[in-house]
Amino acid sequence: MVFAPELRTHAQNVCTLYKKAMRQVESYYCARNVVRYQQVILRSRFDANKRVTDAKDQRRLYRVGLHELFMTQHPVPIAKFPRSVGIAGGVAYARVVEPPDWVLDYWHPLEKAQYPEYFKRREIRKCEYIDKWESGVLM
Repeated sequence: MVFAPELRTHAQNVCTLYKKAMRQVESYYCARNVVRYQQVILRSRFDANKRVTDAKDQRRLYRVGLHELFMTQHPVPIAKFPRSVGIAGGVAYARVVEPPDWVLDYWHPLEKAQYPEYFKRREIRKCEYIDKWESGVLM
């Protein structure tokens, strides 16, 4: 979920920067122990500036962090989740398309005969739905 920058607090921006930096560390290193070591170093860098209270210094540090993240970004990031949403989403986002319910109305009677209990129950529920629609409950 992406928000306008002016609607997010400084703490939220810093947390997002921290998370992106952690994912970038995962992209650069393969061994778990090396990844964890680099993440601990990154965390210590964030903790070193945790007590800064001046808003101007906070914004400067945030911009410096964004610039460093941009300048050191991995050319082929591997820390992308398969079902991620968005423009830079994962490879499996919206891959499985579930057909709508009305497709079952066009099945051949021989196909419906393979699942008699299901289609019997489905016809009852369709009648209930139509009755509720006509009575105005579902409008």
